[in-house]
Amino acid sequence: MNQDEKARQESFMWSRTTFHSEYNRYLAQYKVESCMENMRGTSLLDLACGDGLMTGMFAQKMDRVVGVDANGKILEQARKRHPEIEFHESLVEDLNLTEKFDTVTMLDLLEHVVDPIALLQKAASFLNDDGVLIIHVPNAQAINRRLAVLMGTLESCEELSPFDINVAGHRRSYSLATLQQDIEKAGLTCQKTGGIFYKILSTPQMDWFLKNGLWEEGGFGWGRVGAEGTKDWKSAFCRASYELGKEHPGDCNIIYACVTK
Repeated sequence: MNQDEKARQESFMWSRTTFHSEYNRYLAQYKVESCMENMRGTSLLDLACGDGLMTGMFAQKMDRVVGVDANGKILEQARKRHPEIEFHESLVEDLNLTEKFDTVTMLDLLEHVVDPIALLQKAASFLNDDGVLIIHVPNAQAINRRLAVLMGTLESCEELSPFDINVAGHRRSYSLATLQQDIEKAGLTCQKTGGIFYKILSTPQMDWFLKNGLWEEGGFGWGRVGAEGTKDWKSAFCRASYELGKEHPGDCNIIYACVTK
């Protein structure tokens, strides 16, 4: 095991439930929904499962789910949240499983690792012959990042922020084009690409907006003035952002690829 790399991963304490929790709760819901639209079979390996929030959602739909993460501190949260799920503490590069899976998910991992090509090949090695590897990465070309460049708060869309580097532990950024290039370099076949969640604000801004927006008041902010009923505008906004993102994948917060061997 690469102890230096494992120690590095354990130095980052980002998780979906501790940072920007309201936005990440909704985003996790739609990341899982997107995966479910592309899953195969009845078994799933969740690589870099983190605190287990999404792993538990997968377990509601699949007969067998296994989670893997290198950060033992974060993985402990997953084990407490879902004691019924099998978890392994390991770098994916060092993972030793003989079992094959119908679906392997690698959600928000590729941007963290030393060698993304080797990691793609390793992840694909856990697939059944007709299985699918689903990859999610943050989108460097997302609308909010393109706006930030025009505003002058980023020098380029590909720039990594101090939060990206020091809290989340990112090593690189991806666009749909560069993601597909790495998949091709790994000798794998990209069957489908897409985007998840159309957002024009940064993640901290989205989190504040969802927590503090005028969701209950309605009125001029949401639809027709004087509309009757008790519509859940927050959920409606997030659903609309997910559906719009399907039409404009290159603008989304997250981009994905469905890959086969």
